[in-house]
Amino acid sequence: MSTLAHIFEEAGLATVTLGSIRKQIESTAPPRGLWCDFPLGRPLGKPGDTEFQHRVLAHAFSLLDATEPVFEEFGESLADEESEGLSCPLPPRTNADLHPAVDEVRGLRPAYDRAIAQYGNRAATGRVISADEIEDALSAFVRVAEGTPWKEAGIPGIPARVAQDIRGYYEVAGLGLSDHIPAAWTGTNWFLDDTEGGKVVLSARAAMRDAGEKQPIWFYMAPGDR
Repeated sequence: MSTLAHIFEEAGLATVTLGSIRKQIESTAPPRGLWCDFPLGRPLGKPGDTEFQHRVLAHAFSLLDATEPVFEEFGESLADEESEGLSCPLPPRTNADLHPAVDEVRGLRPAYDRAIAQYGNRAATGRVISADEIEDALSAFVRVAEGTPWKEAGIPGIPARVAQDIRGYYEVAGLGLSDHIPAAWTGTNWFLDDTEGGKVVLSARAAMRDAGEKQPIWFYMAPGDR
C-alpha cells in the first residue's frame, strides 16, 4: 500500500496510509502515515462505533494538510476485547490412504458449505482457485514440502495467492464449526497452529525458502511474523 501511495502522490493524488503494525508502516515510509494501535483486521478500531471511527478518520484526513512526509500515532489504543480464539473440532480421519491434510480438507467441506450459505463468500476462496480445487492445490504443497521444486509440483498459480485461498477455505469452514464469530485474525492463527493444512503450507513455505527461491515467491504464503 505504501508503494501505491507514492505512485498516487506522483500522479497528484494525496494519500494517507493507516497501519496497525508500527514497524511495517515505519519501514515502508508512506508519504503520510497514521499508526493505529488496533487489532489486525480492524483499521478503524471499534466495530460499530461510528463516533470512534470518525475520530480515526478525522485524524487521518488532517494529515492531508502536510506538505512534507509525515508519520503520526493515533492517540488511543485498543486491545482485542474478543479474546476467545477460534477453537473448533476438526473432522476425524476417514481415509488413511490420503495425506492427513487432504483428508482434513475433504472432511471440512460440509462445514465450509454451511458457512458459505450463512455468511456468503467473503474472504473465502476464488482469488485463484475454487473450493473444488483446494484438495489438488494442497496436494501440490505437500509435494513441495517433501522436496519437489515448486514449479514442478503442480501449484495452480502463484504460491502466495493459492495459499491465501487454502487459508480462506479453512477460515470459512471454521465458521461453520464454531458457535461464535471469532476475533480478528484468530481464524488465521487456528489454521496455521492447529490444522494439518496449515502445517503443510508452512512446511512448503520453509522448503521454498531453504531452496533459495526468491522471497516474494514464498514469503506471502503466511503472515510475515510466521
